[in-house]
Amino acid sequence: MQLIAEIAQAHDGSLGILHSYIDALAAAGVDVVKFQTHLAAAESSVHEPFRVNFSYEDATRYDYWNRMGFTEEQWIGIKAHCEEAGVEFMSSCFSQAAVDLMERIGMARYKVGSGEVSNFLLLEKMARTGKPILLSSGMSSWRELDAAVAFLRDFGNDLTVLQCTTAYPTPPERVGLNVLTELRERYPDVKVGLSEHTAKVATGLAAAALGADVLEFHAVFDRRMFGPDAGSSLTIDEITQLAAGVQDIRTMLAHPVDKTDNSAYAGLKQIFEKSLAVSQDLPAGHCLTFADLEAKKPAGYGIPARQFREVLGKQLTRNLAQYDFLREEDIAE
Repeated sequence: MQLIAEIAQAHDGSLGILHSYIDALAAAGVDVVKFQTHLAAAESSVHEPFRVNFSYEDATRYDYWNRMGFTEEQWIGIKAHCEEAGVEFMSSCFSQAAVDLMERIGMARYKVGSGEVSNFLLLEKMARTGKPILLSSGMSSWRELDAAVAFLRDFGNDLTVLQCTTAYPTPPERVGLNVLTELRERYPDVKVGLSEHTAKVATGLAAAALGADVLEFHAVFDRRMFGPDAGSSLTIDEITQLAAGVQDIRTMLAHPVDKTDNSAYAGLKQIFEKSLAVSQDLPAGHCLTFADLEAKKPAGYGIPARQFREVLGKQLTRNLAQYDFLREEDIAE
């Protein structure tokens, strides 16, 4: 399972903070550090209604996108830093111009955000690169998702479809882990994963246990920071815990246990399994009852405890003291 940590706008337009995230996330153990490439003039307008006047710095969302942007030279430096840190660079594109920019700097694959699933113009722009595509399904019905998958299949790109709930943060009851199985059944030729916004480590561990190929989550230094995704992000320490847990789950899934073979426990079974004994002093000729029996360690010193029913009602052939082991020769035929 591949871990994609999304910085998005957590850097708040600061190149220095952005580079700090790269180092922190690489140390936390993620595979990919992902950004968002917003070119305000290409993707938006002054009429965009979403989160107007939501910050102290930006009068409009359009102004916010402008402040969040970086130059091509800066993007080249960001990608280079990711490579030096040992993580893959990725950035979601929201316009054809953004795809052109990412192509110039050599991004390896593309992520389609939930709001772009029906933007076939952008889908074709990405598909024409021939590179792998991750398709997030947050706002899509099955009908819309089917159409996007069919559209992309025609281009032959390697495709991953991500279950996603567009709610920030997402409550546990809306995560939709069941959709991972449904995606596999519906699109057996693609990889599946989860793009999540719960701010909970448990969500990613659950996806890993279900065999998701990809897990994407938002990252932030502290959920009290400013930013549209801060409250639905994992902190660096939580991501470190997540990465370690996912590695453990990978190991568990890669090593199935054969319950038909317990030979490895032969020595322990001798120590921990028990033999039958008597719970009190009993004379020869006594007919054994349930209350007369006890089970004591180790195995092999009397009749196995699992066979206790076979001795009930049988007569003793000799006197036994309390807690003596009960052997076959002590039982009359």
